[in-house]
Formats: sequence, C-alpha cells, structure tokens
Amino acid sequence: MCGIVAATTHRNVSEILVSGLRALEYRGYDSAGIAIQHDGILSRQRTKGKVRDLEALLEAKPLAGLCGIAHTRWATHGVPNTINAHPHLSHESIALVHNGIIENHDELRLELQTRGYEFSSETDSEVMVHLVHALVSEGKDLFGAVREAVKRIRGAYAIAVVCANEPGVIVGARAGSPLVLGLGFQEHYLASDVHPLLGVTNRFVYLEEGDVARLSTDFYQVRDSDDHEVERPVREANLAADAIQRGNYRHFMQKEVYEQPEAVAATLEGRISADHVLPNIFGVGADDILRQVKQVHIVACGTSYHAGLVARYQLEELAGIPCMVEVASEYRYRNPVIPEKALFVAISQSGETADTLAALRHARKSGYLAALVICNVPESSIVREADLVLMTRAGPEIGVAATKAFTTQLVALQLLVLELAQLSGRIDPALIAGWTRELHNLPRLIGSALELDGQIELLAEKFVDRHHALFLGRGAYYPVAMEGALKLKEISYIHAEAYPAGELKHGPLALVDHDMPVIAVAPNNRLLEKLISNIEEVRARGGEMFVIADARAVVSLKERHGQIIKLDTGGPLLAPVVLTIPMQLLAYHVAVLRGTDVDQPRNLAKSVTVE
Repeated sequence: MCGIVAATTHRNVSEILVSGLRALEYRGYDSAGIAIQHDGILSRQRTKGKVRDLEALLEAKPLAGLCGIAHTRWATHGVPNTINAHPHLSHESIALVHNGIIENHDELRLELQTRGYEFSSETDSEVMVHLVHALVSEGKDLFGAVREAVKRIRGAYAIAVVCANEPGVIVGARAGSPLVLGLGFQEHYLASDVHPLLGVTNRFVYLEEGDVARLSTDFYQVRDSDDHEVERPVREANLAADAIQRGNYRHFMQKEVYEQPEAVAATLEGRISADHVLPNIFGVGADDILRQVKQVHIVACGTSYHAGLVARYQLEELAGIPCMVEVASEYRYRNPVIPEKALFVAISQSGETADTLAALRHARKSGYLAALVICNVPESSIVREADLVLMTRAGPEIGVAATKAFTTQLVALQLLVLELAQLSGRIDPALIAGWTRELHNLPRLIGSALELDGQIELLAEKFVDRHHALFLGRGAYYPVAMEGALKLKEISYIHAEAYPAGELKHGPLALVDHDMPVIAVAPNNRLLEKLISNIEEVRARGGEMFVIADARAVVSLKERHGQIIKLDTGGPLLAPVVLTIPMQLLAYHVAVLRGTDVDQPRNLAKSVTVE
C-alpha cells in the first residue's frame, strides 16, 4: 500500500527513483509522482495511473538532479487523480511523500488555513508538508522541523521530505508504516522496503517506531522518539535484484504459483528430521515455552486468516489443543478472555499489516504466555516485536494475490502443530513420525499438482462469462474453499463465495441454477460421503459442478457429480496445501481470459499498512 523511494547521490537521481517505483508496483497504487531538487529549486511530475505513465511524462519533460523523492499512491483520502498524487509541495520549497493516515488532519488543516496556507488536494498528506514548511519558516532546519512536526501527528506515517534550500538532504520518519534506509557508496536512500533498492545496495538500516533520519551523500543520523541520537544495526540483504523480476513468466502471480515447490522446501529445510520436528525452530528456548501451551489464539487478515482457520482444525484434531482464530481488525476492538497458558499467534506475509501488528501489540499486554509470529519478511515490524518467530522463506511475492505466501504459511503452521503435539507428550510418537515423513513429500506433490495447469486452463473457459461462483468444503477444507473463492474474486472480479457444504440447505442453495458454477474441494476423508450428498443437492437444482478431488476419493465420485480434477494429495496434513494449487491456477487462467490486471487488481494493495 503506497510506496516511497528517495535518494541523495552524486549522479542524476531520476532513474534510481523511477526504477525503485517500478519495483514497488506490487504494493498496489493508483497514481505516481517524483520531485527532484536542483540548483535551489524543486521540480515535480505527477500523474494518475501507472509508473509507465509517469515515465512518459519524464520522457517528454525530463527532470535531473542529485537528490529527490518519489511515490506510488493508493488512495485513502481523496480520489485517485493527479492533484491528489504525491509528492505534495508547500510554497515550492518543501516536497513530501507520505504513506499512512493522519487521523488529526482536519484540525491541523484548520489551524494551517488560519495561518494563510492554501490546500490544493483532498489528501491528509498535504497537511504534513505545510506543517513542515511552517516550522521551517520559524527558523528550524529541515531535520528539526520534521522532528517537531511528527510530534503533532496522530496516526500512521512513513515520510520522506526534501527542501529546496538544503541541497542533498533528505529527512525521513516513520511510525506505524515501514521505512528502510539504504547505504551506498557516497549516496544514501530511503524506501518503503528493500526491494526498490536492491539494484543499488544490499546494506540497510531498518528504522524503528518513532525514528527520524537525516541523510546526505556522505552522512546519516537517526534520532528516536525521545529525540536521542541512536545507532541502528546495519543489515545485509540476501536477496538478489532479479528476485523481483518476472523472468519468462507472463505475470508475477504465475511465477509465484510455480515457485511453490521450492518455497515449501525452503520453509521445511533445517526444521524437520526424518521423523520429528527439530528443537527450538521458533527461537532460542522456544520449546520450554511451547511445552506449557494449553490453548492457541491465531489472529490474521485475508489469506493469512484462511491459513489460520486450516490450522485450527489440525491443532485440535492432531495435537488435541483448543484453538480460536480471529480476523485481526475485529480482535483488536474487543476484550477477549485470555485462558491460562494461551499462545498468541500472528500471521502476516509482509510483517507490516496494520491490523495484525496492532493486535500483536494489544496481545502483548493481555496476559498471553507468549506471542509467536509467522512471517515472510525477516526485518519487518511484527517480527521485531514478537517473542517467537518462524520465517516462511517464500521469497519476494510481488503479485497482490497471495499464493506461495499462503502455502508456506500453511506449512509453517503445520510445523507448529507437530511441535505442540510432540512437546505435549499426549500424542503417539509413531503418529508424529508419520506426519513428519508426509511433510517431506509435500514439494513433490505440489509439483505434480502444477502439472494440471493445461487441464485447468481449459476448464477456465467455462468461467469467463460467469458473474458468480460458489465454493464448497467441509472441515479443514472449508477455509481452503474460502481461499479459492478469494483468489477468483480478487483477480477475475467474479463474485465468489465459499460455504461449508453442510450449510447449503440453510440459504445458499437458493442461488444455485445453471448459470452458477459450483466448485467443491473433495479430500479422501470421513466426510467425503457427506460432501457427495451436498454435490447431489447442487446437481438436482441444475447447478454445474466442478470437483477438485483427491485421486483416492474419485472411486466414490461418479460422472453425474460433474467435471472432476483429480490429484494425489498425500495424507491429511498435506491435502489442504495440495488442493489449493488447482484453485490458484483456475483463478489465474480465468483472470487472464477476462483480461483483468492479474498482478495489480483494482482497489487492492499488497501490503495493507493502514487500518
């Protein structure tokens, strides 16, 4: 959600900024802009639309200079248009880009208007640039003005600011939204995350909550929320710049779907032996904490929430531990009763999801035994604030629709299930050994599921002209169906809903007719006969059935049950992961056939860093 790139250098900065914006496109945005400082003036170009539209403007009217800031905006306050695009200017002397939401912008706007400031946009962000200008006009330098300004802001922000009268200086600040400082040779950078800077550096300083940083070409300094000068550790990123390139794939989503065997293998690597989970994979001393766990509370959003729902079934059925799963945005606004020895688990792909991060902070004050985080970004805010951590090792995921993020989260949660089962002493070690051996087969089974791509591409043609779809599952496969529906709706814009199959007669069956495709997830388990009865209900009402089935379940399914996609899903621990793959492929191919923007679907952002 929104993206920031800033650089101060001894060379023309324009290409660094635009290249960085291209690398940030995965976050989702609706406008883009750039401001460059040169010879005591600020020059700006902004446009509604994509980075390529900004590049066209810059080709017609190039901007050159040694210091600048750039931004991709995802609209919150004010419609997507050029006037609301960042950077915002104040009196042609201060330029600012902002991620987040300023909650007290109305009162600040009134105050600034009484001082003669005129507002040209509908955004909350413009308040901040005028506030900084007002403080500079009182005699403060840019660093001091920003430090003073952020004390007056309520809400979430990551900002980068330049001043026409301070050549080569950039000031950045963050609270509630991520911001990283990049270290180069006689040049320094700021960005929302490391991806846009991988082409120029692999050395980073992750700014912490409340930090304000001043950058020039040969120097940087950081002050914390108490205005004390601090030194933050320098980290080296292991990612290569080409990790965020599409390669030979048509879309990032397609590439990421096909990366799942390797991503899952990486998530398992070094964490399981032939027959058990290795000790303390969640952190030093983790086993001593996890051995005490009597209940688990999982909090997440979107796709991560679906992963948590699958884990609930597995925790209760395989490990015998009660589990509650909640949407993070709901959890933080109620007062949950915390049982004794409860483990709080937060799941977030980016580690910057605002609601999940807020829920973690709430939980840490609420009497939980410990807070465990499952995440894909090692230096993210949520990882830094957790007691225990398991990284999913999925690598960069650029497509907005989560694919390998979901499957690696499922695998990480399965490791937690096995670890808790192992430490409880209540589960037969032979069962745990069998489940662990299953996990070793998972990358191969995902690879086999990907071989169905051609068959599913043909199946996708039956969905192109449909406006609605229904997904069905039972038990742990209901959240798998929920994930399938989410993928279809978010990238093809077909309205899709998932229901527990047993709920059909309680309302959804009224929707079924010959225009409503119904997709059922059919594992080979004790609920298969119940699911077949639900399929018969759909067929009796003229519905068109598509069944994604375990190969062993196919013997119970007949031709009358609809078109069947069969695959080997392994055992009960693996099946939710493997059965997800065909639904990812279906959503992808339907979206391609419908001509939608697969990687950047409308109105959505990859990382939701505001509430």
